[in-house]
Amino acid sequence: MKQKTKKILALTIAVSLALIITGCSKHGSAYTAPTSGPYYWIYLLFGRPIQNIMLAVKNAISGPNGAGWAITIITFVVRLILMPFMLSSQKKAVRQQEKVARLQPQMQRVQTAMRQPGLTQMQQSQLGQLQMKIYHENNISMTGGMGCLPLLIQLPIMIGIYQAVAYSKELASTSFFGISLGQRSLLLTIIATVLYLIQGYISLIGIPEQQKKAMQATVLLSPAMTFFISLSAPGALALYFLLGGIIAIIQQLITTFLLTPAVKKDIDRELKNEPIKEVASQAAIDEIVAGPSEETKQAEQDLHEDLRKRNQQAQQKQHHDDDEKSE
Repeated sequence: MKQKTKKILALTIAVSLALIITGCSKHGSAYTAPTSGPYYWIYLLFGRPIQNIMLAVKNAISGPNGAGWAITIITFVVRLILMPFMLSSQKKAVRQQEKVARLQPQMQRVQTAMRQPGLTQMQQSQLGQLQMKIYHENNISMTGGMGCLPLLIQLPIMIGIYQAVAYSKELASTSFFGISLGQRSLLLTIIATVLYLIQGYISLIGIPEQQKKAMQATVLLSPAMTFFISLSAPGALALYFLLGGIIAIIQQLITTFLLTPAVKKDIDRELKNEPIKEVASQAAIDEIVAGPSEETKQAEQDLHEDLRKRNQQAQQKQHHDDDEKSE
């Protein structure tokens, strides 16, 4: 559930950014900021402040690489502020993954039973309820910590950097070590994409194979989003992604080799005091799959027959009362 939610959120961010970039590129002449409508308010809130910061840093540093250093400073300041939140989110995700991994034997039994042919709708429903009960009885959230805030905070920064360069001739004409910040840069795009691929690879280290397969699509989503957005935006935005990719790798190294081992030890200590509850035993699953016993079936039939007779008697009594009233 958590991975699916992050995937939806990342796609939403990518689509939102693409729509804004497309709308901005069609608005007015080159370097002319919007003066009305939604794009004007977006520029007023995000684009102009970042544009002013970039121009101030560029003028303070001077030289041909000033604007690039401005983006570098903005990126590192934003990501360093977000890092505690992102590490906290990743810690929650690791705890969720580790707890779910301990439940895999029970989950696999239920999933194997669900694949059996000939199950009735009632049996499928009972198995689904049993699957949820596994989480509930072991105090594990179905959603976990979403950690969406860091992704949402970065969206206005990305929009602001794009608009800052798109609506400033001075910034659009700058470069960073010979790479144009106002034009699309295939080199920066490729490097940024590779960095996020490396970050994704590191995130899969030590993950059980079954969970790794479920995470692969989400891991590839970030590099794909980086590639397509960077390829359709000025080099300034690609540089932002590239620098963010460097920080993402550092953050992932901390998560994989420091946070994850510590979380595993914590969970091992917790399970000594409160072991995993066996909810989906093979006997419980067999009872659902086999269906009710003959005694249970007979009892249900007797109950239905008794209810049918009572209902019939009530109807006969109602008809008799109606006849007496009509007389």
